[in-house]
Amino acid sequence: MLTVALPKGRIAEQTLEIFTEIFGGEFSFEGRELILDRGEFRFLNVRNQDVPTYVEHGAADIGVVGLDVITEKELDIIQLLDMQLGKCKVAIGIRNEEELDWSRPHIKVATKMVNITKNYFAQKAVGVEVVKLYGSIELAPLVGLADAIVDIVETGNTMRENGLKVAEEIMDSSAHLIANKNAFYAKKAEILSLYEKIKDVVEKNA
Repeated sequence: MLTVALPKGRIAEQTLEIFTEIFGGEFSFEGRELILDRGEFRFLNVRNQDVPTYVEHGAADIGVVGLDVITEKELDIIQLLDMQLGKCKVAIGIRNEEELDWSRPHIKVATKMVNITKNYFAQKAVGVEVVKLYGSIELAPLVGLADAIVDIVETGNTMRENGLKVAEEIMDSSAHLIANKNAFYAKKAEILSLYEKIKDVVEKNA
């Protein structure tokens, strides 16, 4: 049996639709169900941020999670495939009336993506003070908690609605299929077989 960690919400639903397309039958979590057993697969319904942790520690053999989460957590896992789902960007947001000034010696940034932020500002040779927040990040520049934010942007509407604009894009992100290193070698045939099937569906739907 292969155990698959999926992030709650739209990505989980889209991934289960791919499984339905490949294997037929119905793949879907009912209500608040956290574990779904179907044939040779066990699906775990977990928070997006936790998917790579389940995979890295071997509680799941494979998982589906955004590239932004993989990059942020810097975990020791195998990236198998860009599934082209949940496309978004990680971007720097600032107040509409301001400009991002890279000549400043120091910028205060609110984000939940601490590593991505620190690494990006280090590349720019600009000092950064990171204020870690878990939600409503757009509020931080409006009340003077931070000069800027680093956050996920899909349409940009949330920033616009809160008087912010995208000042610079840091990276593109989409859902990736990842594998636990030990599981990849122990269950290589099963994982690669599934990888090929998913890859076919992704390419067909591209």
